[in-house]
Amino acid sequence: MVNEEVLSPVELGRHLMQVRERSGIKQAELAKRVSLSPAVLSRIESGDRAVTLEEVQDILTQLATPEAAELSRALQRTWQVLPRPPLDHPDQDLLWEAEGVARELVALRDQPDTPHAFERRLSEYIDELGRGAAMLLKREHQVAFIGSIGVGKSTAICKMTGLEVAKEDGTMTPVLEVGGGGITVCEVHLRTGPEFGLIVEPKGDDELRQDVLDLADSILKGSPAPDEDGPNGQESQGISKEVARALRNMANLAVQRPKGADGKRTTVDPAKQLAQQFPTQREFVVEVLSRMELHRRDKRDIWYDSASGKSPKAWLRDTFAAINNGRSPDFTLPRRIEVVVPEKLLQVADLSVRFIDTKGIDRNAAREDIECHFDDPHTLAVLCSPFNNAPAAEARLLLERAKDAGVRTLDTNAALLVLPRPTEALAMKDDATSAPVESAEEGYELKGEQIALALEPLGLQTLGVAFYNANEDPAAAAQDFLLERLTRTRAAFRSRIREASAGAQAVLRNHGEARVLAVLRDAGQTLHTWAAQNSTVPVVQGQVQESLMAQIQVAYASTVRAAVRREGEWPALSYSHHIGYGARRLAVMALEKPVEQFTGHCKLMAATPRYAEAADLLTQAERVLTVSYEELLRKVQLMGQTVFKDALKADPMLWQACMEEWGQGPGYKTRVAAHNRDWFNDEARKKLEEELLALIAREWARALANVTALLEPL
Repeated sequence: MVNEEVLSPVELGRHLMQVRERSGIKQAELAKRVSLSPAVLSRIESGDRAVTLEEVQDILTQLATPEAAELSRALQRTWQVLPRPPLDHPDQDLLWEAEGVARELVALRDQPDTPHAFERRLSEYIDELGRGAAMLLKREHQVAFIGSIGVGKSTAICKMTGLEVAKEDGTMTPVLEVGGGGITVCEVHLRTGPEFGLIVEPKGDDELRQDVLDLADSILKGSPAPDEDGPNGQESQGISKEVARALRNMANLAVQRPKGADGKRTTVDPAKQLAQQFPTQREFVVEVLSRMELHRRDKRDIWYDSASGKSPKAWLRDTFAAINNGRSPDFTLPRRIEVVVPEKLLQVADLSVRFIDTKGIDRNAAREDIECHFDDPHTLAVLCSPFNNAPAAEARLLLERAKDAGVRTLDTNAALLVLPRPTEALAMKDDATSAPVESAEEGYELKGEQIALALEPLGLQTLGVAFYNANEDPAAAAQDFLLERLTRTRAAFRSRIREASAGAQAVLRNHGEARVLAVLRDAGQTLHTWAAQNSTVPVVQGQVQESLMAQIQVAYASTVRAAVRREGEWPALSYSHHIGYGARRLAVMALEKPVEQFTGHCKLMAATPRYAEAADLLTQAERVLTVSYEELLRKVQLMGQTVFKDALKADPMLWQACMEEWGQGPGYKTRVAAHNRDWFNDEARKKLEEELLALIAREWARALANVTALLEPL
């Protein structure tokens, strides 16, 4: 039998059927050729009958196509070190080559007389091949669209993916609800599935109650949002307009604008009328929550039914709008909405691509839900920017913060998508001649040059940039750009495996030569010396709270209050995220330069004829330190997030002091910042920072030890 432990009959049957159908041979004809009844062959293809390897090979021989031959080779492979890839994986051959190298490495490593340092080198290559294979085996990618409120992310996504529906006047409108910005109540994911539908991840009852408290602040008298930065000493309400709109609809408190006898509209606010009946915050919140009937809002998904009388996309548009606006009585306020459609969003073979429409940026771009995308190798962070000020300030800030946090994959995992409005590109003028451009393409070219100059200080002048006017440009152009970026990402995964395989093969070829061993010892001595000279973590000037303190000053005063009310955990201003970022930035400030120096040192030595035979060792040492350094950054960030988050939760006095500053006149954010600064400067918190610095020192020592473990002992 085919090895069922690693290959299910269903998977094998599906591939046999696909290969047969693409060969153009009918099931009955193939059954006759392989001496099986059509019923048996049908059961094999449906996965209902197990099949022997001989039967499979007979079937594939009769099909006699290149695809059948490729599947035949894949079935004969036995995987021992690396995970077996799916039969339809396009990199089967590359992974099989890596499997062969990994087997040789394991066999040599497990010999009893293998020296310890050489064993470490072999183990590191095995691990590196495993990491590279894992990256390549995962074929689920995300494209996260990031930009300010109203920039046109949702419209662009729907236009480029064909998620549009015709209106009564014949014009096309996006399936996702769009407007002037501030429309979508939460992050929206779009993916391919079996049918049209919506899956809702709801907010918890505690989160919802906090949102209603924010709504109460914006309605009840005597609860302004004072701060010296806003007009007349006041800023906007403490709850986003899209959340406020949804909550009002859930409680039947939507603002009404009826026409009077004179034909003029008047504004009636049932929420303010309710506030007169329930004037205290507690009474008002209880009444609003009661009106929402949350116990009835327990539905989590909904799927298209033709009985609705609407086309699938029209139904999707209307149902999404109802849930997004709190008008569906079956759904509570969503934390995330997943839109499922039975068609590919991106025309790319062999990959599953999910689009993410992030919440629009309002003032503070440094949000956890946004910045998490820059550190995921399978996510393409698409920074959306208006045309005239591209690259937008939000995009530059996020790229700069990613660089400061030590993210090294921005060239493959980030891109800039400029969204021009009609006529904006044609309004460009050549700086040299002051003559207007003759076409939108020429305007794009000039703007692209300006963008490259703007990004040059960040070292990102070659960042991928595309222009997409959703009203005029073909969707295929945007699709091709995203496909090219994902192709670059996949190519980088393949390069990692090829580099590791090449280095490992060089080790396997030369490990017994005395001359090579002498060169390795010489090179190893140099690396030992460098590690000894750089064993101490440099002292840097900075504190973990710097990012947090900066964001407090940037955010709306009402946003700061919302975070304070939630003990520092609010999507628009997360204390733990900024402290984790600050901790990671401290590690980067201290160690980025030594890591870059080591990389340069290894490359220089590898280019020196004297160390030609040690090139694979030097390259491996460079990669080992880089991987260890990246792991160090993740650990430091996690420690900063968790340790300080626990300490903040354990100190209700801080939050009480900050809460009491509300309503005390202009300067609210400054006073909250002062309370926070005092908290971080307390001796107990300084000890936490000392523990953080001790972790950095320990992990750096471990990173250097990972390198020196590859070297022959002195």
